Amino acid sequence: MAHGYTGRILRVDLSTGSLTTEEPPENLYRRYFGGEGFVGYFLLKELQPGIEPLGPGNKLIFAAGPLTGVPVGGCGRHSVGAKSPLTGAFGEAEAGGYWGAELKMAGFDAVIVEGRAKDPVYLFIQDGRAELRDARPLWGMKTLECQEAIRQELGDPGVKVAQIGPAGENLVRYACIVNDLDAFAGRTGLGAVMGSKNLKALACRGRKRISLADPQAVTDIGRWVRDNAPVTNKAMRDLGTASVVLGLNRKGGLPTHNFQMGAFDGADRISGEAMRDSILVGRRSCYACPVQCKREVKVDAPYPVDPRYGGPEYETIGSLGSNCGIDDLRVIARGNELVAAYGLDSISCGSTIAFAMECFERGLLTPADTAGLNLRFGNGDAMLEMVERIALRQGLGHLLGEGVARASKIIGRGTEEFALHVKGQEIPMHEPRWKQGMGVGYAISPTGADHCHNIHDSNYTGMGMLMEDLQSLGVVEPLPVDDLSSAKMRLLAYQSLWIHFMNCGVCCYFVMMYGGVGFQRTADLVSTVTGWNTSVFELMKVGERAATLARVFNIREGLSPLDDTLPRRFFFAQSQGSLEGVAPTPDAVRYARDSYYDIMGWPHGRPSPGKLAELGLDWVTPVLEGK
Repeated sequence: MAHGYTGRILRVDLSTGSLTTEEPPENLYRRYFGGEGFVGYFLLKELQPGIEPLGPGNKLIFAAGPLTGVPVGGCGRHSVGAKSPLTGAFGEAEAGGYWGAELKMAGFDAVIVEGRAKDPVYLFIQDGRAELRDARPLWGMKTLECQEAIRQELGDPGVKVAQIGPAGENLVRYACIVNDLDAFAGRTGLGAVMGSKNLKALACRGRKRISLADPQAVTDIGRWVRDNAPVTNKAMRDLGTASVVLGLNRKGGLPTHNFQMGAFDGADRISGEAMRDSILVGRRSCYACPVQCKREVKVDAPYPVDPRYGGPEYETIGSLGSNCGIDDLRVIARGNELVAAYGLDSISCGSTIAFAMECFERGLLTPADTAGLNLRFGNGDAMLEMVERIALRQGLGHLLGEGVARASKIIGRGTEEFALHVKGQEIPMHEPRWKQGMGVGYAISPTGADHCHNIHDSNYTGMGMLMEDLQSLGVVEPLPVDDLSSAKMRLLAYQSLWIHFMNCGVCCYFVMMYGGVGFQRTADLVSTVTGWNTSVFELMKVGERAATLARVFNIREGLSPLDDTLPRRFFFAQSQGSLEGVAPTPDAVRYARDSYYDIMGWPHGRPSPGKLAELGLDWVTPVLEGK
């Protein structure tokens, strides 16, 4: 087995209580790497078509990669995947923190969970061994008290815990999985899958360090990252991801009032600068990372906020803040604590509340529907109340816990117009009328609208660091943010496939891309960790293989190019501000989507037999043929 891996996968059948260990061949590791690649492989190989995502037939996969747990900044991530209860399609998300590294040091590259336990349980993994434990006393606990209870029971404050909160127990379709209290496998509703299995948590403790093929070379790369990534990522270190708030606001790219506008009058009050100067009390990092982009905030009154839950990142500031019309950073910080404590994806949660606020202001929801709650934009108390009602499935919160796609169909009355989603997943906090290539990325994403395995067009308008890296792949000219040509689709394909690789690796694109590590140094890191004679070309193919597996999974589950589109709102320009008069047309998006298909070798949105053969995925062809 290559270095960088344990060579062992833990399989847990909750229905029978059996735990078994598998040792896959090295060629499976080299082809799929781990992370997203493992998720796609095992879901497509093992799930029956058409299974109910919240039924016992679904499988929940936790997967590290060869870089997870390596002592280099940016190598503290892991992936989680299942069939999504939010979209009915491929579900997968990454999380940072320390849990993934601890899983590797505890002796496993992945955990495959299947079946459903009769009563709540949690899984404890320690130094190559695993056992199921009674979680009935933990059921109903929020994440902080649950983590403390598990550590106390195990007698070890160093245990790392990945868990669900009450939202996952209540099967909210965008419940997330929380580890280290401030890291989230946030999107696609994986926490609901975990809750449907009566699995409260996975606790890990390991003392074995990762095997490295060339320890000195890894150390040298680690030192380079230590010395350079914090400098290159200075804004991330100083202000966190909230460093982008004011810049987006100036460009008309800060989602406001359910994406009706792109500029928010209160942006300066919810920015990274405002957080730094008011409620920030500390900075945190993920495993081995020198950047420390995570925030730690404290509020005493009128909304108490516990710093152990960290602090809001940009997506939460956008979703619970500007998109809900809220300009009080204390309210947003309290909302951040609530979604972390209850285990909710902050993007989908805030977007669903913003949808409900617009419906309320248009008279499509009434005080009778909201149990008297004045659910208007800017009402911070109402937003906080709705977060709790959603997590606990109370009143209107029960309906909103289904996500905007299902909720709007049930409400009717034309509310579908204001339900902003792709494939059932709510839109992240980035404006596709400005970053139009990203809008196409939303449309073609296998997990529904996603900003991570995507491009941010504004990074490619000049010869910055990311553009210079892409030159090594033959993308030599910058392109405007609103360009939707075939050249932009090539850029989207190349950059997003590299990110898909990083989700297989599994490593952080803030460090590996924005920290200046770049394509070649990342490939060198993989080689020095594993001992493989890898190359940038091979790693790009790893990413392409993962993206293609996800595409095939969705086709098998009944999705088609008709699902690769944007909500109608984004084809109409904002009425004022920097983006006044700016919006893509449906025809332009369809043309760009079809260009992307051609570049990927997906005629009419379906990977061709030749493309599958080129990727070594011949076994997938019968899946597409329904055999």
